[in-house]
Amino acid sequence: MSTRIPFLKGHGTENDFVIVPDPENAVDLTPAAVAALCDRRAGIGGDGVLHVVRSAAHPEAREMAAEAEWFMDYRNGDGSVAEMCGNGVRVFARYLQYAGHAAEGDLAIATRGGVKTVHLAKDGDITVGMGRARLPEGDVTVSVGERSWPARNVNMGNPHAVAFVDDLADAGDLLSPPAFSPASAYPDGVNVEFVVDCGPRHVAMRVHERGAGETRSCGTGACAVAVAAARRDGADPAVTGTPVTYTVDVPGGTLVITERPDGEIEMTGPAVIVAEGEIDSEWLKTVVG
Repeated sequence: MSTRIPFLKGHGTENDFVIVPDPENAVDLTPAAVAALCDRRAGIGGDGVLHVVRSAAHPEAREMAAEAEWFMDYRNGDGSVAEMCGNGVRVFARYLQYAGHAAEGDLAIATRGGVKTVHLAKDGDITVGMGRARLPEGDVTVSVGERSWPARNVNMGNPHAVAFVDDLADAGDLLSPPAFSPASAYPDGVNVEFVVDCGPRHVAMRVHERGAGETRSCGTGACAVAVAAARRDGADPAVTGTPVTYTVDVPGGTLVITERPDGEIEMTGPAVIVAEGEIDSEWLKTVVG
């Protein structure tokens, strides 16, 4: 007799996720199982999986358990492990609220990128403290076909290459990862953002997410874009002492990114739970071989 594994489906600015509640870390989510769940034709479909585990029950999060009860064990759609996912954190927080594990106000969530502070607002938006950006030195170039652009290397707990272009169509279909150089800049691959200006402190972007392809939104990518745009525009809050805010349009909606003088970055946007159901464990065993 097959067992049933509960799941939910949610999205943040159309960056969508399969949510697997597993407080005691009892579900074996192999890379093949994650890829099967994220398959949009043969599975549930999603850009990634949000594995919801108590921090104390996961070996990678036990040291964070005193700060954050819940650990976001995030996996990319191809089954690979990722350090962080900004939209995923918002959807993860929305799930905790939906399940009665959190209420309006502040919440701490453990991730592989550290403990993130989240605020669940009464108006429904969720703000995530994304930490500080690191700006590694060195020139980076990204390429699509025969065209190349200089890119800003921004690390938000995961790696990003931000390229400003004349038209978002310049990015091509983004089915394959854009080429980058030097290879040493991103030994584990990179998320690549293509950005155009829309107005004062207002930009639009497309992104190829490492391990997922082009997605409708990327939270850490939007933060990286805001930081890169601010530096390009001569706005560094650490220097001016004034916070800087950028509106970032993504294909799936809009995110608002604020960088404070202390370097902390906050991302605000929506998160929605759209469905819940059960996974047949026998099906999962079959598809992963």
